[in-house]
Amino acid sequence: MEKLRLVTQFSVSPQSIYEAWLDSEEHSAFTGSSASVEGRVGGAMTAWDDYISGVILELEPYGRIEQSWRTTEFPEGSEDSRLEILLEAVEGGTRITLVHSDIPDGQAELYAEGWEDYYFRPMRAYFEGPGDQD
Repeated sequence: MEKLRLVTQFSVSPQSIYEAWLDSEEHSAFTGSSASVEGRVGGAMTAWDDYISGVILELEPYGRIEQSWRTTEFPEGSEDSRLEILLEAVEGGTRITLVHSDIPDGQAELYAEGWEDYYFRPMRAYFEGPGDQD
């Protein structure tokens, strides 16, 4: 099993990111693809047109979201991975630390690129508007 730890920053509040992550309509809007999120502990979630699925395991309002997580590319019989999203208020916005663990062997690099390309980059455009997306 593999593990990722990614850190990025957005110029919006932790509350804005937390609430958007747990809302089907906003999650769909900030990724640009269909998502369904039951924003409560035990709630199911899907994203990227059902490519991603999971269950919300723990919530700490505006600070932490933990969920089981898998994609349609997980090998048959693989356990769900675990995703922890930590939101920390910092000067000018929010630092997100994304800890993705129990990833099937050989897939961590794929998901590291995916988090950047399919979450962080579109989230930056959604929350911060058009402009420099580097």
